[in-house]
Parts: sequence; structure tokens; C-alpha cells
Amino acid sequence: MRRIATLLAAALVLSACGTGTTPPGGAQAPATGETRTVKHAMGETKVPASPKRVVVLDTDKLDTMFSLGMTPVGAAQASQNTKVPTYLGQGFASVKAVGTTQEPDLDAIRALQPDLILGSKFRQEKFYDELTSIAPTVCTDKVGITWKENFLLDADALGKKAEAQGLLDKYTQRASSLKKTTQKVSIVRFMPDEIRVYGPESFSGIVLKDAGVPRTARQELADKSDKRFDKVSPERVQEVDGDVIFVSAYGEKAAQRQAEVTAGPLWGKLSAVAAGRTYVVDDEVWMLGIGVTAAGKILDDLQKHLA
Repeated sequence: MRRIATLLAAALVLSACGTGTTPPGGAQAPATGETRTVKHAMGETKVPASPKRVVVLDTDKLDTMFSLGMTPVGAAQASQNTKVPTYLGQGFASVKAVGTTQEPDLDAIRALQPDLILGSKFRQEKFYDELTSIAPTVCTDKVGITWKENFLLDADALGKKAEAQGLLDKYTQRASSLKKTTQKVSIVRFMPDEIRVYGPESFSGIVLKDAGVPRTARQELADKSDKRFDKVSPERVQEVDGDVIFVSAYGEKAAQRQAEVTAGPLWGKLSAVAAGRTYVVDDEVWMLGIGVTAAGKILDDLQKHLA
């Protein structure tokens, strides 16, 4: 009887070892296969050497995977634009939706059985522990302002950092070689409930800076601690003026707002409007892309309209 009791106790110990909880960011890597350790905004994580089933939780990571010739199995979507950006092409049309960037659907993610999750501390920090219980999870820190660093970190998790650096170098070379202009550019984005002007630390603002494109004084945001964007009321829409204005809208409600404001008398008085130098651009590219492919498409727009 004593021998039987000893065997049962040993079995219980082994069982407990097999069902213990996984420490966040730690030993949640797949049980088999080669792994690598990646340092990121939430710690260090062991990831598969060659991940095959990746879920992405922000729009910049969609651009990253497309740029690197990969397709995720699932993706969180922007709350006002609940579809995969069309500039990524038909190959991404089959990517499964897993909630929004602010509220990812954990059950939907789990059902896809990912071997890697790419997220953002800025947006998904409160979900991190639950995400790591599903699959190894790597998080970038900020959004927009650090888009180049984020691209390289996500690529590192995907095992393609060298390829990513090559793409980034090509982008930098192209941006610096664009024909220089003296025209001061304004970037305006209509949101569902507000109008924004975008500064030098936004994604599109960084691309314009890389291309040597001057900005209006209003959009340098020199007196602001947050130089990503600022808000302008419809009654002060004259503040968005510039030699050239690029305009986008975030979702259908924002597009309706854009139509109302741009049809009004104050918009018609802007010098760029009078000169026929306002251009509607793709919000998915200029605002949601936040990656090297989207950056290249912004350079396309600059080359087309500032030549």
C-alpha cells in the first residue's frame, strides 16, 4: 500500500508540472521546433524560427507582412474601417477578422491556432497575458512615430529582419532622391467627430520629412508636446491651409463630414483650394498603413502631385 501511495503522489506531481500556468512573455513558445528569443516592449519571448500561422493586431503589421511576402491567418481591424486595406491586394482578402485593434476577439484568435501573435503595447497591453496563453506574443511599443523601429522588430519576430532592413534602406534612398519642392504641404484628416491636422511625428509626417517636403507653420506643432496631430474646428478650417493640401477621411461617417465641410464657404476660401491644389488621398495608405509599402505609396502621391 505504501508503494502504491508513493506512485500516486509521483503521478500527481508530474500532472501538476504539465498543467501549470505559462508565465507571461516566457515559456509560451511551441513545444516542438526551433525557436529564437526576441526582446520587445513587454519583455522577452521565444518565437518559432519560421512562424507559419501569424495573427496581427494592428494595421502596421499587415503592411509589414505584405512587404515581406507573407500573409497572416488573422488580423484585427481599425474600428472605423473594418476591412483589410485594399492597397494590400486580393491576396489578403481571405485573412480572418479577429476583432478590432482596441478590442481583439480572443476566442477568434484562439480558434485560428496561431504560432505567433504580433501586437502593440500601446493598444493591447491589457490583453497581453491572455494573448500569451494562446501563442508567443511580440509587442511593439508606440505607434506611428516609431514605425521604422516597429517594422524591424516585427520582421525580427518573423525571422526576416535582414529583408526588412533592405526594404527600409530602399525606401530611405528613394525618399531622399525625390525632386525637392518649396511648396508647403498641409495634411488634413477628417474623423467621425473632428478634423485633424497631422504634424512631423505622425506616420505620414515622417514620410514627408524623409522626402524633404516643407510643412506649414501650423503643422510643425512647435508649441505642442504631442507632435503627431492637432485638432481644428470647422469654424477655424482656415488653419489647415497650405500651398498644397492632402485630405483623407477615416470611415464613412468621416467621409460625410468631409463632404459637408469641403462644400462650405470657408473651405472654398483656402488658397490651396482656389489654386486647385487639394488632393484626396487614401486614408488606408496615409494613416493606417504605417509601414514601408504604405510609405512608398505616399512617395508615389508626392511625386505625382508635387512635381
